[in-house]
Amino acid sequence: MGAILQSLGRTIAVSVVLVVLLVVLAGNVPFNHAWGAFVMRWLHVASGVMWIGLLWYFNFVQIPSMPKIPDEQKPAIGKVIAPEALFWFRWAALATVVTGLLLEAMAGNIVTALTLQPPMRAIGIGMWLGLIMAFNVWFIIWPNQKKALGIVTVPPEEKAKAARLAMLISRTNTMLSLPMLYCMVAQSHGGL
Repeated sequence: MGAILQSLGRTIAVSVVLVVLLVVLAGNVPFNHAWGAFVMRWLHVASGVMWIGLLWYFNFVQIPSMPKIPDEQKPAIGKVIAPEALFWFRWAALATVVTGLLLEAMAGNIVTALTLQPPMRAIGIGMWLGLIMAFNVWFIIWPNQKKALGIVTVPPEEKAKAARLAMLISRTNTMLSLPMLYCMVAQSHGGL
C-alpha cells in the first residue's frame, strides 16, 4: 500500500480502478446515452472540485500566508509550488468548462441554458459565471501570474502590478464561486 500512496500517479490509477470495480460490481449498468451523461457529469464535478479547490487554496491559504513566510523561504512558493498549482488550476478550469458544455449539449439544453431561458435559467446563470471565471483564469490571472512569478521577465514595478491584478481577479473568482456553485446545484435540486 505504501508504494501506491507514495506515487500520485499510482494513487490516481488505483482510484480509477476502484471506480471501474464499482461500476462492474453494480451490475446491469446500461451503457447508453443516460449513462454517458452521468459519466460526463461525474467528470464535470471532479474537474470542478479541483478547480474551485485550488481557487480556494490560493485565496484561503496561500495569499493570506505569504506575508507570514520568511523572505528566504518565499522562492520555494514562487518557483515550485505556485507554478505547479497554477498548472492544475488552469487546466481544471478548462476541463470543467468543456465537460459542462458537453454535458448540456448531450442533454440538448445548451442554447436554452446559455440564453437563460426557463426552465434552464439557473444552470445558465451558473454556466455564464463559470465561463467568466474561466476567462479570468486563462486571460487575466495566468498571464499576470507569469509576470509576478518571474516566468516572464518584466520590470519590478510591472511585476508588482501584475501580482496585485492577479490577486484581485482571483478574489473576484472567489466571490463568483459561491453564486456559481449555488446555481449549478439549484437547477436540479429546486433552489431557484
